[in-house]
Amino acid sequence: MTAVAHRSYRYYDFVMAAFVCVLLCSNLIGAAKAAQVELPFFGPVIFSGGVLFFPISYIFGDILTEVYGYGRDRRVVWAGFAALAFASFMSAVVLALPPAADDFNRAYQVHLEGVFGNTPRIVAGSMVAFWSGSFANSYVLAKMKIATSGKWLWTRTIGSTLIGEAVDSALFYVIAFGGLWPPEQVVRIAVAQYALKTGWEVVMTPVTYKVVHFLKRREHEDWYDRHTDFNPFRVKV
Repeated sequence: MTAVAHRSYRYYDFVMAAFVCVLLCSNLIGAAKAAQVELPFFGPVIFSGGVLFFPISYIFGDILTEVYGYGRDRRVVWAGFAALAFASFMSAVVLALPPAADDFNRAYQVHLEGVFGNTPRIVAGSMVAFWSGSFANSYVLAKMKIATSGKWLWTRTIGSTLIGEAVDSALFYVIAFGGLWPPEQVVRIAVAQYALKTGWEVVMTPVTYKVVHFLKRREHEDWYDRHTDFNPFRVKV
């Protein structure tokens, strides 16, 4: 279906808000905690708590591109990138402020630094990886939709996530921990995180189908990016 670029939608803003919310929460709340689980055949696997929720942002990216097109997903990615940049700036400013001279605030400062005091490399790695992985995911899905004439939704939601998450994981761990961790440790953890993230996409496929079909029906939209400018630095649809 062809749509006019400036038309309005009932649910687009809600999906954008949900995307940014998941992105911020997974990076600010979950990223600081390292969890460990025992998996059959793999043994103990260590992963960031945020890995359970960050892949949901890729599911939103799939939904946005599938229903509204690459151009509108691009706006959402930039909104998420700006939100991450501001959150990182705000964290740095708040942590730099001297705490009040009492025992509670001095102890609280230590806890805040432990949760929000990410190193510049980790912040940079997170932002670059998110930006690059999200656009790779959206681009692949848009192209696969044209190639499959809109059939077999699962192939492009999973296929695009395999590419996007590979770009994300590779960039983040190299930028954040390259030269600090042994190379084999960087690779091992990156692969484990990648498997968990892409596994989420497979598990959530039935939910993705339901949301996509709901939005297409309610929005009367099913965008094909046949004439789209895929320049990631554009903000205009």
